[in-house]
Amino acid sequence: MPVTILSPSVVTARPRASLAVAMLGFFVVALDAQIVNVALPAIRDDLGGGLAGLQWVVTGYTLMFSALQLFAGTFSDRVGARRAYGIGMILFTVASAACGFSPNLPVLVAARILQGIGAAMITPASLALIREAYHDAVQRGRAIVYWGLGGSVAAAAGPVLGGVLTGVHWRLIFFVNLPVGVLALVVLSRVARSPRRPMPFDWAGQISAVLALASLTYGIIEGATAGYGSPGILSVFAVGAVSLAVFMVVQFKARAPMLPLDIFRSRTVSTTLGVALATMAAFYGVVFLQSLYFQQQRGATALETGLLFLPMTALVALLNPLVARLMARFGQVAMIAAGQLIMAVGLAGLCLLPADTPVLVVAVMMVPVGVGGSFTVPPIIALVMDHVPAERAGTASGVVNTARQVGGSLGVAVFGALLSGQGFMEGLRTSLGWTAAILILLILASLTLRHEQRKTP
Repeated sequence: MPVTILSPSVVTARPRASLAVAMLGFFVVALDAQIVNVALPAIRDDLGGGLAGLQWVVTGYTLMFSALQLFAGTFSDRVGARRAYGIGMILFTVASAACGFSPNLPVLVAARILQGIGAAMITPASLALIREAYHDAVQRGRAIVYWGLGGSVAAAAGPVLGGVLTGVHWRLIFFVNLPVGVLALVVLSRVARSPRRPMPFDWAGQISAVLALASLTYGIIEGATAGYGSPGILSVFAVGAVSLAVFMVVQFKARAPMLPLDIFRSRTVSTTLGVALATMAAFYGVVFLQSLYFQQQRGATALETGLLFLPMTALVALLNPLVARLMARFGQVAMIAAGQLIMAVGLAGLCLLPADTPVLVVAVMMVPVGVGGSFTVPPIIALVMDHVPAERAGTASGVVNTARQVGGSLGVAVFGALLSGQGFMEGLRTSLGWTAAILILLILASLTLRHEQRKTP
């Protein structure tokens, strides 16, 4: 089949439709990362499994989401962002139905893995659609903020909606994706066709990347029970180390690498990706911890837990439009540093709270974590996307979202491992305290960043 290269006038025929479908995609992807947390105790009661099983329900999704971002970015460039988005949304919707009908925990985890694959295809394609539709950097930055609004609304609605639906039955939290998926596909039909480019797939790089991330995550989660010094866990970590080494060698030698290493030549980009990883680890880790804390330690119901998340998530959604104005006034680097500082303050506050603190006070102390994290997302993405040409938009969005989702996967894995190894409250405080310290160090690194000359119009 011949490669079709479309002119910019065709590609950008309906920018509003592109933005709408991108927002819907990010909404449903972010919703499934949030809505499941408050349902974890109900899932355990119905399907069985311990803490490790609950971690896999969360990380099965985020692991594939993160591991396939780079592949999905290349896939988006090769077949066109519009087509890649459609394939990903169909897979995500079908997998959501499979989650809802899961008869046992292994099937649920497998369906969550399929959901993660679909989500991985949706996200880079959604950002690539924005990059194709908006050539002006200011308009593109504003569009990215609105794209982030889709995720913010999902973050606000997820815990409460999860609590309400879990009160009826936890399976409904997956069936709710079906109408959203159908709506997204309807809107997609109004989006102009995307250009397709002859991008080869880096199979060796993709396989080694999946093995490296899966081995690391498995070792962290299962090592808390089996022991990190056990032969099985050490073997898993060894597989991860070898896979990572193979991945780096392949990327260095490949003619068309999945992860272009020249992206990291810019200290601004490499530092920004590190910040993306750390902030998402903090956010996902806190949502996972606090969902269990409210229900297991304080006796809250799923609905009550969702409502306790509402101050944090609702304020994130309300403040999201403000981020664009603040970013335009103070700059991307200042916003990233400020977001990390706010987040670190919230983590430190949660770490220092006494065990018998009223749950409403705990809910208020979670607000800076969400607000700070939301302040970093648009400037991080805009900063990276501004430093790549349009023809590499899918790959670049895959890189930045890989960093974010790897952080989310590792956050849940590490925080959960600390809970298992140290006891709930001690593990919770250790997780929050160390993460706050890491963010403070990254603030200092962020403040040294210099604005590089933009390489794209």
